[in-house]
Amino acid sequence: METILAITAVAMVLLGLAGVILPLLPGTPLVFGGLWLAAWLGSYERVSGWTVLALGTLAALAWLADYLAAAVLVKRAGGTNSAATGAGLGALLGFVAGLPGLILGPVAGASAGQWRSQRDVGAAARVGLVAGLGFVAATAVKLVVALVMIVVFALAWWR
Repeated sequence: METILAITAVAMVLLGLAGVILPLLPGTPLVFGGLWLAAWLGSYERVSGWTVLALGTLAALAWLADYLAAAVLVKRAGGTNSAATGAGLGALLGFVAGLPGLILGPVAGASAGQWRSQRDVGAAARVGLVAGLGFVAATAVKLVVALVMIVVFALAWWR
């Protein structure tokens, strides 16, 4: 049974790494779940509960960055509240359309929200571009955080 759980832990980490980039898989939460399961299998002797707590905090921050990045960057780029709301809604609605929807959803939502507020094509395009870049930045942050989580776990395990 322990072997099956160990294989499950490794599979969760690998699926989580894929989920950092691919839609419909909760990337960093899966990485965290796999690492937590591995720590539990080791009775928290090699990887302490404090390390698991730190890994959980990192996973939560990465997940939050994923959902807030587009909206926050849109506001910082001078977008209206409607553009920021549109970016957030576009990200949520784009989720069901797979990878193209995840990328284009925030762009379309931010652009539509900006257009609704100001009727300025240039501003709507700029804010949409920033929302798209926010998605790319959030994906990069999630990937780095997931890799840091794995390195921290490995260092704790083999110290």
